[in-house]
Amino acid sequence: MYGIGSKGRTRVSNIGPGSRQQSKVEPEKNLWSSLLDSVASGKKLPEKNLLVLGGNSELQREFLETLESDIQKRPQDRRKKKPPIANEIALGYTYQHVLDADQDDILARLSIFLLSESVPAFSALVKPLLTPKTISETLVIILLDWAEPWSWARQIRDWVRFLKAVVGPLDDDCKIAMEENMKNWQQRRRGAQYEGGTLTTNDASVNIPLGSGEWDEPLGLPLCVACHGTEKIEALEKDHGWREEEFDFSLQYLRTVLLKRKFKHPPLQDRVH
Repeated sequence: MYGIGSKGRTRVSNIGPGSRQQSKVEPEKNLWSSLLDSVASGKKLPEKNLLVLGGNSELQREFLETLESDIQKRPQDRRKKKPPIANEIALGYTYQHVLDADQDDILARLSIFLLSESVPAFSALVKPLLTPKTISETLVIILLDWAEPWSWARQIRDWVRFLKAVVGPLDDDCKIAMEENMKNWQQRRRGAQYEGGTLTTNDASVNIPLGSGEWDEPLGLPLCVACHGTEKIEALEKDHGWREEEFDFSLQYLRTVLLKRKFKHPPLQDRVH
């Protein structure tokens, strides 16, 4: 250590074995930091978000089981624990991994948020999930139960009001992202594209106009209605006397209401899609 005084200034420098040892440690730290950063970035997976609205905790768990792949069929994977599902209070959460065709590599991570009640106060829990970055990676599902199809209309009404309360106060960047997102989904329609208020197919000779009231109240998010539990249809036929006419009426009502907001729902024979 040495000091040089000049007009009240003092410069101090350390020279010795300790400084040499420190100079060796710093490159080692930088090396390990760069290696850890490269490994972390290499393991970073694409993320998708799924927001499930409706159903009690048990129905939601049954629905999530239908989303799982067949990775548990392999003996070596049966010992692996499933991700926990926390959906008993307010906004629940779990996740699932999307695997490749051979069920060996993880391609993406699906974050699943679950909400059973359309309480207005819960909208504050959902708003942070919708950002300009996540909107294009988010799908909203309204979960309905075949045990009570007569309650579907009320449930859809309540959840639509809830979603309006969520997306209404979002900032301009989010609303621009939602508009772009819906345009992209319109173009994904199988064999058709949406242009200038009409649906056009790949065949230039066919021009399909939108029906009255169709897509006139969009919410800005991809939405899907899942009618879960088709095994309960038999009970409706036996216990409540439902026939084909009642089922057709229920599904036609869903189509009429949901087309206004760009919903999609599964056919009668499908359990969940």
